[in-house]
Amino acid sequence: MKQTVFFTFFLFTCSFCFSQEEADTSKTMDEVTVRAFEQNRRLRSTSTSVKIIDFNNGDRYNKTSLVNGFNTIAGVRMEERSPGSYRINIRGSSLRSPFGVRNVKVYWNDIPVTDPGGNTYFNQFAWNNFSSIEIVKGPAGSMYGAGTGGLILLNCFDRWQPGASVEYVTGSHDLHNFFVSARFGRKENKSQLSYAHNQTDGYRVQSHLRRDNFSWVSKSKITERQQIAVSLLVTDMYYQTPGALTLTEFMANPKAARPAAGGFPSAVNAQAAINQANFLSGFTHQYDFTSALTNYTTFYGSLAEIKNPAIRNYEKRIEPSLGGRTVFMLKKKKDQTDPMTIGWQLVAGSEFQHGFFTTTVFKNVNGKPDSLQTDDDITYKANSYFFQGDLRLKEKWFMNAGLSLNRTRVSFTRRTSFPVASQTRTYRNELAPRISIKNNINEDLSWKTTISRGFSPPTIAELLPSTGVISTDLEAEYGWNYDMTVSYALFKRYLRLEATGFYFKLNNALVQRRDLSGADYFINAGDIRQKGLEFAADYFKSFKAGYFADYLQINASYTYNHFRYGNFVRGSTDFSGKTVPSVPANTFSLIADAQFKRGIYSNITYYTASKIFLNDANTAVAGSYNLLGCRFGWRKTYEKKYKLNFYAGADNLLNEQYSLGNDINAAANRFYNAAAERNYYVGVAIQWIKPVAQ
Repeated sequence: MKQTVFFTFFLFTCSFCFSQEEADTSKTMDEVTVRAFEQNRRLRSTSTSVKIIDFNNGDRYNKTSLVNGFNTIAGVRMEERSPGSYRINIRGSSLRSPFGVRNVKVYWNDIPVTDPGGNTYFNQFAWNNFSSIEIVKGPAGSMYGAGTGGLILLNCFDRWQPGASVEYVTGSHDLHNFFVSARFGRKENKSQLSYAHNQTDGYRVQSHLRRDNFSWVSKSKITERQQIAVSLLVTDMYYQTPGALTLTEFMANPKAARPAAGGFPSAVNAQAAINQANFLSGFTHQYDFTSALTNYTTFYGSLAEIKNPAIRNYEKRIEPSLGGRTVFMLKKKKDQTDPMTIGWQLVAGSEFQHGFFTTTVFKNVNGKPDSLQTDDDITYKANSYFFQGDLRLKEKWFMNAGLSLNRTRVSFTRRTSFPVASQTRTYRNELAPRISIKNNINEDLSWKTTISRGFSPPTIAELLPSTGVISTDLEAEYGWNYDMTVSYALFKRYLRLEATGFYFKLNNALVQRRDLSGADYFINAGDIRQKGLEFAADYFKSFKAGYFADYLQINASYTYNHFRYGNFVRGSTDFSGKTVPSVPANTFSLIADAQFKRGIYSNITYYTASKIFLNDANTAVAGSYNLLGCRFGWRKTYEKKYKLNFYAGADNLLNEQYSLGNDINAAANRFYNAAAERNYYVGVAIQWIKPVAQ
């Protein structure tokens, strides 16, 4: 840690030794377009607290996952239990995510990726399926329905250029990643095809991953008033699940898979794995009635097919769903020649999602389905209606207020019981208001604040967990979030500082439990009081000709979490006041990028997290860890249209032994999923950019 701080100080010191007369390219951060809540404006002119992971930040690692990229954002944490098994939380815990992504709403090119049942198969995406990721922290239900965690928008077409690219990465643990993309068309009629193959044997026994991914996105202008965008994503993947270890097993051999115990087979003998196929397709039609009134309407369909031989059973799931979203926008643009004018926008619309799922569970015999245990048909419907107003005053004040009405209904039909049994639960109509205000005090200083209410009914995976017990008695969690952010720019805006404080009181919080077989189930806790501080510093400096470097960029973020149970009594055990498990109290991230002359560049990354409690009683702990990584490469451009990129890198240079993606509240103390030791990779990328006629 001391070495990292010294290195950061050294980079800052060196940068100020150069001339201060270069072109100010640090303003590029202000040019980012924020799409969330239909803002569609530059970052400086929106009241929404948004963080962006762009193509360059995603292009720093071996491109197997986005764990490192997400963890550079204060208040955001992504975990990986084994290759292909991800969890994401935003200002919250992973109590609801034994696997998968829940309580965070995800969209890809305006298409809901989160299914009607609240689950998101984030692992279906590959690195080249998008150009930027937009993250909103805190409840976004005023326009996006259920979810208390936050919002993730995956966008294509940022800085789009016609051409083609191919890239290959290989490394430790038999890593092989292959990416191909082709972009063709023009500004108003453009398309992109992409293919990705990811393969690794993983660090642990029984952790092989294979993923094949194809996507096609297209955007066309039909008439002067109409545009249409089409998106298609197809993924086929297989990844093994090694299972969690006890502390003794983890310390003795972190590479091991879960052994046989308590009458249950080992992960290897059970051939524990997930076969997953995903299909997602949709289109968005834009119609401009007038220059002030516009409608966006999206329709989509998706299908997920899952086969999951696990230690205690063999599960098959077929999950088709469909839905749509329509948004009407009426706006009055501010007169750009008169900074004293007022601009406003009104938004109204709705979103519906219907899912028709089938879950069948068998006895698992050596990785094959045997006798039938349960067979359930599930219908899940989620509808949302929203209205929002947006106001800009003199480029100083920006106000956004919205409200949504939401309705959720779930029905289970168990066909293995006689007579056939049905259970239905309709969750009450939920109101989700949100108001945010921003004030630009001057060019360098601003503040913004947000008050929002979020809610989240139980997902299908929580209502029907791997114990096989239908739990329609679970209540929806809900709560109010308050946050405030102050931003300040220094040294001609080369250095930007941001500090945020937030408080979120979550009621009926859904908490995960695990039984002796490793099956998960859920209960409602009383309440959770989530307090936190987030700090971010971004420094960017470009240098004029004659210096040994073209630019230097440093980003640092720190998060402090004070998450405690309020009133939470389970049976005769009182957890009130205990630290919420799965949440590190402190995390710190640092990335430093330098582009030198003659095409040489370097990327250095550092991430640390404090200890994490692993159960509600706070008697089990995962230790703190420090991760250091680096990449060095060489780029060359030929004839302004051919680009070549060679690079080599290493992760976990300190060779830490740590657990990432812990199993929370696990029975028999099986909490730990070991992450990879020191590992290496090399890659080569070739890009062709088609010249655009002027």
